[in-house]
Amino acid sequence: MNNERLRPINILLVEDNPGDVRLIQEGLKESKVSNALAVTGDGEEAMMYLKRQGKYAGVSLPDLVLLDLNLPKKNGKEVLADIKNDPELRSIPVVVLTSSQAAQDVAASYDNHVNCYIVKPVGFDEFLKIVNNIRDFWFTIVKLPGNGEA
Repeated sequence: MNNERLRPINILLVEDNPGDVRLIQEGLKESKVSNALAVTGDGEEAMMYLKRQGKYAGVSLPDLVLLDLNLPKKNGKEVLADIKNDPELRSIPVVVLTSSQAAQDVAASYDNHVNCYIVKPVGFDEFLKIVNNIRDFWFTIVKLPGNGEA
């Protein structure tokens, strides 16, 4: 692992299912990589976080966004489009982690420049394995762009 990163990796999880949030937290907790996980439960709140508005005024931009597509208020496709169309946010990698296997959702996500699309598995062990694979790939193999904040 690259030791030049001194600050924790900031992750924004946009997920409205409390069970999935717990599984992702558990998978990341096992990580040897220092990470800070922020959770928003709908698309509007996610955009407030990313734009650092209201109660999120002092937050750091995330190094990675884990995004569900099926969200209340503003769906994940809209959030993805907003992120990738914003010059200040577009370099943040976005991983869609959703239950949708629909070909049109996959295509629309890649059309909006998602970095990868992962279908949530049904079983507990498989879900944890996916979270561990995301963690291993994005935090030990990939060089993240960072957000210029130390």
